[in-house]
This record gives sequence, C-alpha cells and structure tokens, in this order.
Amino acid sequence: MKYQSRLSIRKLLAWGLNLVCGLCGILLLLILLQLFCVTSFKIPSDSMEPALLTGDYILVDKCSKGARLFDVFAALEKKEVKIHRMPGWRDFKRNDVLVFNFPYPGRWDSIAFDVMSYYVKRCIAIPGDTLEIKNCHYRVKGYDGYLGNVTAQNNLQKLLDSVEVEKWGVIVESYPFNKDLGWSVSDFGPLYIPAKGSVIDMNPLNCILYKNLIEWEQKKNLTLKGDNIALGDSVIQRYSFHENYYFVSGDKTINSKDSRYWGLLPESFIVGRALRIWKSVDNYSEDIRWRRVWKKIE
Repeated sequence: MKYQSRLSIRKLLAWGLNLVCGLCGILLLLILLQLFCVTSFKIPSDSMEPALLTGDYILVDKCSKGARLFDVFAALEKKEVKIHRMPGWRDFKRNDVLVFNFPYPGRWDSIAFDVMSYYVKRCIAIPGDTLEIKNCHYRVKGYDGYLGNVTAQNNLQKLLDSVEVEKWGVIVESYPFNKDLGWSVSDFGPLYIPAKGSVIDMNPLNCILYKNLIEWEQKKNLTLKGDNIALGDSVIQRYSFHENYYFVSGDKTINSKDSRYWGLLPESFIVGRALRIWKSVDNYSEDIRWRRVWKKIE
C-alpha cells in the first residue's frame, strides 16, 4: 500500500513537472513570436479612419522586413541605442500601414528614439521617391497609383477652399515651417525622400530640408555660414545618407499629426507592417465590433 502511494506521488510530481515545463515552453515561444515575428497594438485615436478605428487591436508583422534588435533597457533610460534589423524578405511599400516609434517625442527640431511612443500611419513615399502635395493630394514622381485616402484628401481640399477652415482648426503651414518656402498641407514639395547611400548637394535649401536627419545621423550641428554649410567644424559640399527614410500620413488627413508636419521617418524606427485587426472594442459601449474581427488592413 505504501509502495503504491509513493508511486502515485511520483507520477503526480512528474505530471506537475511536465506541465510546468510545457507552460514555460509555451510562454517562451510566445515571447519569441512577439519579439521576432508578430506583435499587437491598440489604436488610440481616429487619425487612421476609416481603415482603423479607435479601439481596434491590430497584429503587426515584424519579420517580413526583419525584426529590430536593440538594448531595450538602455532605450527605457532614454539613452542612445544602436538599432539593428534582422534579415527579411520584403521591403516596406507605398500604402503599407506602418507602426513606428514617433521620431519627435520631445522637440520638433531634434529626432529622438522613444521606445514607449508608438504611432500608426500609412506609407506614402519610400526611399528614393520624390514627393509633392498638390491640392492636398499626394504625388510621387513616376508613380501613377493612388496614395493614401483620396476621399479624405478631396475633403481636406474642399475644407481649405471654404470659409469654415478656421472653425476646424486645421494647421495649414507644414514642414519645414519656413516662410520663404511657403509649403503647406495643400502645396508641398517637391521633396526627395533619402535612401541609404544617396548623395545630395549641400546648399541652403537642402540644409533646411534635411537638417534634422543629418544632425541625428552625425550627432553634430548643421549650420549655414554665409554661402557654406558646416557640419560641426567642417564645411561640407555633399552629404551621403546613412539611413532609409519614409513619408507617412494618416488616412484622416484633416486630423493627423504626420510627415506633413514633423518630416521624415527613419527606417530603424519602424516596428513593422499592420496586417489584420484581431479585436475591436467600441470605446463608448465597450461592445465587441464583430464585423471588424480578423479584418485585413488595406
């Protein structure tokens, strides 16, 4: 009887140990999947309507472009971190919906990495593109397809042409907020979107347009001295970019803080591409919006 009792206890302990090991294995697998393959984010605002609504929970593909590797603890302490991207098999494309770390969490004139600050916007222009905005509509040289939410762009142009524009509080002036350029959300560019390794001439215009990017890459001040451009203490004639950049926009163009206002997005700040809505909760009724569950994000 005692032998049978001991055998039962051993079986119970073995079963418990196997259960704990199995649960730990599942937990480890989930952590690895979230770190390297797919993760989830909640949509906090209406800037991506109608594609994404407040209260949508989205799945974000990290692995097709390559998951990012960096020192999370240093990033949480607001220290400079080097971000590496693992190999992937797909580049980010125009009209992809991207989740990224907002590049201007503290100051509008200085790019910084805030690991806790996330935005979701639609990719309008990719590295190597030349972008213009005409009558609130996005145009990329050599590309004939639609870009962003065309209906919202039409509505913004109608609003800007109406007498009610002040009522809506739309900020018309845009990046780089230079009165001599006179760029606005209705008439913007042309702006070259830098690709890694691309070279630009350093003239006063390019100094204005790419100052934030170059200072972030080099960790030095870029200044205009007479007719010369100085990076730190050295006068430069040309500059070769170290990073790929993107122009992103909210689908609800009348109410979106995007590249029209703060400039270009470094590729290393991009978490990944939004794929599907896995859950959607109405903020007022707290009911599940079942029609949106597992909806593909387009």
